[in-house]
Amino acid sequence: MYRYALIAVSMAALAACGQQAEEPTPAETTAAASTSNSTESAWIEASITHPERLSGDNAEDEWRKPAAVLTFLQVRPGISVIDYMAGGGYYTELLSRIVGADGQVIAYNNAPYLKYAAEKPALRYDNERLPNVAQLTTAPEDLTLNPDSLDAALFVQSYHDLHWRSKDGSWPPTDPAAALAKLVPALKSGASVVVIDHVAAPGSDPAVSVDALHRIDPAVIKRDFEAAGLVFEAESDTFRNEEDDHTIGVFDPAIRHKTDQVMYRFRKP
Repeated sequence: MYRYALIAVSMAALAACGQQAEEPTPAETTAAASTSNSTESAWIEASITHPERLSGDNAEDEWRKPAAVLTFLQVRPGISVIDYMAGGGYYTELLSRIVGADGQVIAYNNAPYLKYAAEKPALRYDNERLPNVAQLTTAPEDLTLNPDSLDAALFVQSYHDLHWRSKDGSWPPTDPAAALAKLVPALKSGASVVVIDHVAAPGSDPAVSVDALHRIDPAVIKRDFEAAGLVFEAESDTFRNEEDDHTIGVFDPAIRHKTDQVMYRFRKP
């Protein structure tokens, strides 16, 4: 507050003298943005190279591309972020290191995701290993979050499952619109939401493509998140793979960890 008071006083003095404050030059603006991006990269790099990362996480870095994902999410110290369907918490830990003691990460799972994660959550969170992480497990439609409490949300290869209608009963019926209706009010104005998911053929019915292949048409993602009140802002080609013809299930060894994926960023107005 003291800094802003000094700025206000200085501006008033300039006005009294009939002078106008000079706008920053393009070079100054570019330099400031470059410094901000450099600092953000340093936070992200420190989280990825942290010596106490959970055993095995480093082996996943090559195909998960965390530096690109976290940069696109625009994560930074002090913020609150939800890792939506966090599974074993690979990204939760990286986010925890970046947001620091003044921030918080919510590791959200429903019961099937937590079961699929096996022993990973206990290894990652027990004994206050990541004290700024709160684990939350409930059905998506029952998720309760404080209004205007989140600066960011991350969906990594998980959003398609909200459309899943499994024939074998291994996944409970979920309502994507109801799930987003629980999440969006918890996002602050300006919050970023990044969604990464496996690409299905254009026009695919998600009820079919998800059960058969665990893929989703990117147009469905964009439609759903915009209908929930978010604004589409940017797309990254980090995970695009033109050699993937979208007909193989994502767990097939021929394509696993190499699927064509979209990475979208949405913004809360």
